[in-house]
Amino acid sequence: MASLPPMNRTPSFVGAVLDFTPTAFLARLALVSAYLVGGVTKLGDWPSALAEQAHFGLTPPALWAALTIAVELVGAFLVLAGGLILSGRLVWLGAGMLGVFTFFAALVANAFWSMPEGPERFGAMNAFFEHMGLVGGFVLVAVLARRGQSGA
Repeated sequence: MASLPPMNRTPSFVGAVLDFTPTAFLARLALVSAYLVGGVTKLGDWPSALAEQAHFGLTPPALWAALTIAVELVGAFLVLAGGLILSGRLVWLGAGMLGVFTFFAALVANAFWSMPEGPERFGAMNAFFEHMGLVGGFVLVAVLARRGQSGA
């Protein structure tokens, strides 16, 4: 029987992927892609952006739509560009903006605890916890950016 590699050792092919220079940027791009698409889409279709905010009971919808677009686009830019041109500076701000936004958006849009049992509640609960996973991803982005700045 072949022996397994020690559990604390990263396989060489995994190490090669993680050490590949574009990997960190591509991971950040994947993490913020929905926010980039959402912000640009809302910017290009203002009436739908207003309708979305009104649907969730946010008034005045124009204020909330503008704030949503700003957070989605500025936060995503800081997560992406901060890692490239700012040596990790302000990545924490972009990650924080998107993490806080995602947390509150999940509370508003996926309040499964207030729904009756059934498929809609099941879907809302899944969406809520998927969004909590994104929040965790943004915390990790901020942690890694901080460690990169401190030389750790």
